[in-house]
Amino acid sequence: MLTRRDLCQKSALAMLAVLLGGCGTGERMRSAQELLESGESIPWDRLLAEARTEAALTTIALPHDWANYGEILSTVRERYGLRITELNPAAGSGEELEAIELHKEKGGSGAPDVLDIGLGFTESAKEKGLLAPYKVAPWASIPENARDPDGYWCGNYYGVLAFEANLSLVKTVPLDWPDLLRPEYKNMVALAGDPTLSNQAIYSVWAAGLSRTGSLEEAPMAGLEFFAELHRIGNFVPLIADVYTVAAGDTPITIQWDYLGLSNRDTLKGEPDVAVVIPDSGILAGLYAQAISAYAPHPFAARLWSEFLFSDEGQLLWLEGYVHPIRYNELVAAYKVPLELAAKLPPPDSYARALFPTVPQITTAHKIITENWHRVVLGDA
Repeated sequence: MLTRRDLCQKSALAMLAVLLGGCGTGERMRSAQELLESGESIPWDRLLAEARTEAALTTIALPHDWANYGEILSTVRERYGLRITELNPAAGSGEELEAIELHKEKGGSGAPDVLDIGLGFTESAKEKGLLAPYKVAPWASIPENARDPDGYWCGNYYGVLAFEANLSLVKTVPLDWPDLLRPEYKNMVALAGDPTLSNQAIYSVWAAGLSRTGSLEEAPMAGLEFFAELHRIGNFVPLIADVYTVAAGDTPITIQWDYLGLSNRDTLKGEPDVAVVIPDSGILAGLYAQAISAYAPHPFAARLWSEFLFSDEGQLLWLEGYVHPIRYNELVAAYKVPLELAAKLPPPDSYARALFPTVPQITTAHKIITENWHRVVLGDA
């Protein structure tokens, strides 16, 4: 017959066995490497602890006036105590991938942890082994066509191409792509990136072609021909436009994402006045993707960054920067989007006709435009 002491000892041993068994298969005993290699969302407490141990994060190509990244960076920096190094805010998607390749062996301060790249760059980056898989907590709520099935990238937000016009120099605002060919716009029209490197500039060329053809497949070459004509008649300005060139009058008409033009309008505060117009045709939507470097020096901080961006708070911070976050419809349905925030966006009918290209279409368009820009548009051999 068991005594009370025997029962207590037996109970204690049984509890210890349960605890040890649980620790052996549970999250707390999984090594950091196992957590990273799983590609699955990491429990928040463990993720936060590991990220705070790393205490640092390196970003690239995140201008503070792009999609409200200034506020997003400061929020993450202050809340989680991370030392954030911001590499080359003006970099294009191609340059982001080049930074990974350049530093993947040696690491150091030039090695980015996280990427914000155009969808046309995702597949080549994945094929080269530059990305690490990670499925954020709300993964299931993200549309399947906006995420890699294995978690190597995930669409984060989108916008459409628009015309930003400096009203002190542009007396008649262009309303559609053919308008840009008018003689009155001589030395006025600029892109906000290099079409051999910048996703935004590639989409701008593609959208111009779409206005002529109505076909996503035929539009890349038609867009190159449009810009060749724009260059030949002297309307194209071979400068990379930004808010400073707009203010200085160097690029009176800039083709760029709608959210950047709207952000510039806020930044300039009427000095000069700026108009932002979504063209009547060739409305092309560009989805950007969030990804983590396979060679990230701070892999847990990189995953914490991703979790924050796809949280309700992160999505609404993007919306404050005039972009449509990928979970926008879900947040609207849940009444989580403040009415005053929704009212700041252009009318919804401006987006109703927007075309969302597939990844294969994007990959093909990127290849055509990047490989033919210098020859077709600039006349280089």
